[in-house]
Amino acid sequence: MTRLNLGYGTNGLTDLRLPDALAVLADLGYDGVGLTLDHMHLDPLGPRLAARTAETAALLGRHGLGVAVETGGRYVLDPRRKHGPSLVDPEPEGRAARTGLLVTAVRIAADLGATAVHCFSGITPAGTDRATAWRRLTDSLAPVVEAAGAAGIPLAVEPEPGHLLATLADFHHLRGLLGDPEPLGLTLDIGHCRCLEDRSPAECVRDAGPWLRHVQIEDMRRGVHEHLPFGEGEIDFPPVLDALAATGYPGLTVVELPRHSHAGPEQARKSLEFLRTAIREAAAC
Repeated sequence: MTRLNLGYGTNGLTDLRLPDALAVLADLGYDGVGLTLDHMHLDPLGPRLAARTAETAALLGRHGLGVAVETGGRYVLDPRRKHGPSLVDPEPEGRAARTGLLVTAVRIAADLGATAVHCFSGITPAGTDRATAWRRLTDSLAPVVEAAGAAGIPLAVEPEPGHLLATLADFHHLRGLLGDPEPLGLTLDIGHCRCLEDRSPAECVRDAGPWLRHVQIEDMRRGVHEHLPFGEGEIDFPPVLDALAATGYPGLTVVELPRHSHAGPEQARKSLEFLRTAIREAAAC
């Protein structure tokens, strides 16, 4: 059984400066951090990116934290459209902007020594048929997969409720369309498994094991895409964590509570205590 490496996402610590957020997580005892590239935490579009990335790498090293690079910032590219433009945007310029951001994320991840770069497809635009949307996605993602392969950084695509790529089956469809490229792996969000997959979260983990490159975790209810603190949803976590450890997954398992930044440090503390208890319960069973 593999020891799980627990992290916390900076998208749940947006009221803290990045150095303070990293210090809080290290002091609590986290193994790593899911670093969302955004204006408040390592802005990928701001000046002195290489220098700021080097400073962040030094901070991570000082605190002994691993890192995965996440790209779910809501308004990084467009201040008026959440997560826009996406990889399936109607406008070629919009898709190119998202591709460029992800290629930059790969470069940042390589400089940080990250475990993976996370991304997602985006929502299918109104009036766009699925075949066209899938073609846009594969064309937009291909340069990112190539960059990830050249950098030696896994690219981890997340099935996201409401997006074109929403399920584990959709992930495998994408891999097939792209010819099963080695750098392309999976971000598995445990809450999303409860939200919309047919199988249980533990079964989803076992099914996804060979392709796992990044894991996000939180509580959730069936049919409702709302990231909840542990204990406020419907997930039985010890079997999930047992299944995850059994896969041999070596990366970070990152708590994702993006709507709880107002109480970020306290949620980080409670989340770590909950997960450690659930891991002990899994081991005891």
